[in-house]
Amino acid sequence: MSVTAIEGTPLDGPVLVTGGSSGLGAAVVAAVVKRGGRAVVLDRQAPLSPVEGASLQDVQFVQVDLADPAAAQAAVEQAVAIAGPPSAVVTAAGTDACGKLDDVPFDAWLRVVQVNLVGTAAVVRAALPHLRATRGRVVTVASTLGIKAVSDATAYCASKFGVVGFTRALAAETAGEVGVTLLVPGGMTTHFFDDRTEQYKPGPDAVLNDPAHVAETILFALSQPARCELRELVVAVSTETSWP
Repeated sequence: MSVTAIEGTPLDGPVLVTGGSSGLGAAVVAAVVKRGGRAVVLDRQAPLSPVEGASLQDVQFVQVDLADPAAAQAAVEQAVAIAGPPSAVVTAAGTDACGKLDDVPFDAWLRVVQVNLVGTAAVVRAALPHLRATRGRVVTVASTLGIKAVSDATAYCASKFGVVGFTRALAAETAGEVGVTLLVPGGMTTHFFDDRTEQYKPGPDAVLNDPAHVAETILFALSQPARCELRELVVAVSTETSWP
């Protein structure tokens, strides 16, 4: 069964979602399933809870540490083997290591760049031959901190600025072959902030976006008619402090 978001072209193959076990990725998986589509989750941990209304065939899981490019490539190959060639890829996996550059252990700093940027590139690269064959689409997830730099976020900003540049170059490189959308989301109500110290958590009066709302914008991008592109989307609450 194909999936169609609002009006547009149905996605006849599975949607590969990195970081699909929680947060925005899980919201994307739920949105795909809600419309009768199939998703394959690429993540270190299995989904925390089953997606409402989904069968085992609707949502499948491939375990992978996206900090390892070779593992990321192998995970895409495994996903294709179990679910078929993807019609879309959504790179929602992300991590962070807050603090001053000389205070954050370098292995932790490097992991942020490996997961957020290198992992994104590795998954897209591995999926690209299939996406070219299916005239599929890619949505990469950057951040408002991929456009606006702030203190104590050198790893995160470096990785997300990199995702912005990578995606814009990819769109130019694959124009007419693969649809490419850059998503720039603001803060969302997910577990992303849970492991941070208090100084790096949103304040008690912070207003964050619902990841389900952001997921809807991704499905809208994925379902555009052939050759109609949503090149870049900024999605945030109206009071987002990191935008503009």
